[in-house]
Formats: sequence, C-alpha cells, structure tokens
Amino acid sequence: MALTQVRPAGLDPRSGSIIQVQYTQYTSASTQSISSQTDTALDNLNVSITPTSTNSVIKLEAMVSFEPSDTTSEYNNVFFFYRDSTKLAPSAAGSRPVGIVNSATSFYSTDAGSTPSMAHLTWYDSPSSTSSISYKVGGWFYAAITFYLNRTVTDSDSTANERLASIITATEIAG
Repeated sequence: MALTQVRPAGLDPRSGSIIQVQYTQYTSASTQSISSQTDTALDNLNVSITPTSTNSVIKLEAMVSFEPSDTTSEYNNVFFFYRDSTKLAPSAAGSRPVGIVNSATSFYSTDAGSTPSMAHLTWYDSPSSTSSISYKVGGWFYAAITFYLNRTVTDSDSTANERLASIITATEIAG
C-alpha cells in the first residue's frame, strides 16, 4: 500500500522541517549578583543563530539548574528569553512579574542551601530576520540574590551538594 502525503498547494515542502540547531551547554559552576525585582540576563546562558529565511521560526529551549541565595526567590521568580535586548514573554500584566515559567515546582524549603532548583522553558520566536541573533535566558527574582548556576549555595564537597549543567538551544524551523 502506497503512503500518500497531502499538503496544500503553494506551501514549501520543507515547511516545519528543522534547518539548523545551535546550542550552548554550560557545565561550569558560576555565580552572579542579581538586583531585586529586575529583569536580568543570566550570565553564560546564551546562544547565537543566523536564520536562513525571514519566514523561519526559532524554537528556544532552556534548562537552568540553579540555587538562589535567598529562599524567597526560590519560589517567587520568573524566567524568560531575550532576543538581543528584547524580552520574549507574555504581555505585561499590571505590576505582576511576567515570564514563561516559574521554578517553584522544584523548590525544597527544608534544605535551601544544598538542593538546587530547575527551570525548563520553551518559546517560539518569529524574528523575521536573516541577521545573527543572540538569545539569552533572563530571570526576575523577588529579592536581591547571588544566583548560583549549576551548583548549590553551600557547594561543599559532599554527596548532599550537587553539581549540574544548564543548556540553551535555538532550533530554526522552516516557515
């Protein structure tokens, strides 16, 4: 039996196919000072991609392993992406923090110095450009914090203090 694929006339047969994947897999442990209630690009979580067509869609994905120095910011935070300096997130909603995801689902309050959290976020961007674009992960935290990327706050050499990895991926999809 022959398999037939039907597609509407005029559509590029590549539509929806993956054109390229760019990624940064960050495996080092680092720290960053972040001001209270301020949208901030996270150091070391960025990737560049040059779309081949203005009709392309860029699928952004990130997984961030972290622990903040203030436990309030473990559950009162949002994560999002930047396209160059433009924040990619839902529209502003009054004085609420706006992002793509909150990491509260992985928060363990009884062990705040040695149990890292994780945020996983996905966003589809239509940049309408064939110029190089830099994408970054951003965050907003309730309190001023030291952001510990890929490590715990305590970071002692013991089985109770994990070291992890974080990643950001930009996948160009034909439009």
